[in-house]
Amino acid sequence: MSAYDQRSLETLAAEVGHLLVASEELLVTAESCTGGWLGQCLTAIAGSSRWFDRGFITYSNNAKSEILGVGDDILAAQGAVSEATAAAMALGALRRSHAAWAVAITGIAGPDGGSAGRPVGTVCFAWAGPQGRLDTATCRFQGDREAVRAQSVAHALQGLLQRAGRGLG
Repeated sequence: MSAYDQRSLETLAAEVGHLLVASEELLVTAESCTGGWLGQCLTAIAGSSRWFDRGFITYSNNAKSEILGVGDDILAAQGAVSEATAAAMALGALRRSHAAWAVAITGIAGPDGGSAGRPVGTVCFAWAGPQGRLDTATCRFQGDREAVRAQSVAHALQGLLQRAGRGLG
């Protein structure tokens, strides 16, 4: 069970929105294992059209490649669940939007699909922003599929708050 419910995720999303309104910047999302949950939380906030440009749900490797331009070489060498893939997703989303900020999520929510090197609950993130800013991270979340996905959405939003809140935009 995750400590994050829909209300707490939307509270984080609203905080992100306030920062983006203040800096007059837009956000784009690129999601895989969360399947649009991040975008749903963002668009649940009234007025989000002022700061949320668009979201990409790229669940398959083909979608990551075709829609976001993630290189087949990255997918072959690093795998879909890697910081390199998350970074390529975020940068591809920026190139295909009018946003200043992008967040990407790719991982293994379970209950199947894990391996010794990448167990269920492994989720990779990337945040891309103004002036070429790019940060990545990998987390290993505990719990069932819903808990992993909720923690992923929360981590993505918290990462945006930390980065956009530093006045780097």
